[in-house]
Amino acid sequence: MREDDHEFGGQHTEIKLAIVEKYLKRYSAALHTWCDNVWYIDAFAGTGSRTVRVKAKEGDLFDEPAPEYVEQRRGSAKIALDIDPPFDRLVFMDSKPRHIAALNTLKASYPGRDIDVVQGDANELIQKEIKWDGWKKTRAVMFLDPYGMEVEWDTLRLIAETKAIDVWYLFSLSGLYRQAARDLSKIDAKKERALNRMLGTDAWKSELYSPIQPAKDLLGVIEREEVRQRDADVAGLESYVRDRLAQIFPRVLEPWPLPPKERPQRFSLFCAISNPSDRAIKLAEQFGRSIIDSM
Repeated sequence: MREDDHEFGGQHTEIKLAIVEKYLKRYSAALHTWCDNVWYIDAFAGTGSRTVRVKAKEGDLFDEPAPEYVEQRRGSAKIALDIDPPFDRLVFMDSKPRHIAALNTLKASYPGRDIDVVQGDANELIQKEIKWDGWKKTRAVMFLDPYGMEVEWDTLRLIAETKAIDVWYLFSLSGLYRQAARDLSKIDAKKERALNRMLGTDAWKSELYSPIQPAKDLLGVIEREEVRQRDADVAGLESYVRDRLAQIFPRVLEPWPLPPKERPQRFSLFCAISNPSDRAIKLAEQFGRSIIDSM
């Protein structure tokens, strides 16, 4: 296996990376007109590329049949390196040694660029290093594309407090509705802790769940204790997450559903702006509208 072999994703991955790339191009071009330190931070960078298995295709009247084949495509780190005007500094994080080795190989192919490859848990790294006076003169885009539900609320809160970072966050809705079972009593202590870390509160138990009237027998005797059930469907859960993000970020753009047509929706791609200035918010909204129009 090659050190940069990293097979994952599907249609939603192609769309996700296309959206982020369009944003990075607009962001870098706009920010470099007035800021000397424009960074890109990838908290779950992978290998910098991804291995895609293209399915075999049957022939027809016009095309010959094609066998299955494997190809290498750019991942988020490689896409960020190719942005022009280039980012002044790029930080790639990952916890897996094989991914770090691939990222260091990628770094070596861009001599002269300011690239940091850092191994470790993204939450720990960000929470330890994010507090810095230099954010007053630096702007950045951070991509949070976790392998599951790893992103902690404390991480998001500290990013927001920089007032300098635009965050693209691929949120696992499927992970949320698996953990947040319909019946509140079905959520064990482990799942509850995971939900608290991800959402930054335990208020979801009262905000997402409502009591259901206990059933009674023919004599009016209660047969079972009160049950609390989740009211929110998938769309409601997405709305809840956006509302939570909006409590710490000055602006959260309308999320992109991924995959866009398959149901139930599995992911939401959020863009959250930490800079509270009207200029920064209007610019982000302009970028968002232009990307929607181009997709």
